[in-house]
Amino acid sequence: QVQLVESGGGLVQPGGSLRLSCAVSRSGFSIYAMGWYRQAPGKQRELVAAFTSGGSRNYANSVKGRFTISRDSAETTMYLQMASLKPEDPAVYYCNAEGRGSSGSGTYWGQGTQVTVSS
Repeated sequence: QVQLVESGGGLVQPGGSLRLSCAVSRSGFSIYAMGWYRQAPGKQRELVAAFTSGGSRNYANSVKGRFTISRDSAETTMYLQMASLKPEDPAVYYCNAEGRGSSGSGTYWGQGTQVTVSS
């Protein structure tokens, strides 16, 4: 079992910054990939940034150079540092984890945190 809890969303002005956090708790489950996704109203959920199974970082082209994904060494918290926020960045941001437990592979999502960019 895996539980993911996001925090850190809110209202920020264009050009501002926010840091999202994802608290990860697990029992008997090995995570091999984790990342951040977002979903804006009327749009499909899309990848923002992720750690691959090899530990490398992938970013959506729309956020490269502005967002940074990181995590602590114990992989209990994952972060998304967002800078130079734009009007096209508002969405619900979700934490995602994929891995394997005793009952097989699974994909888990957090409840999401809202990011609003407005002056």
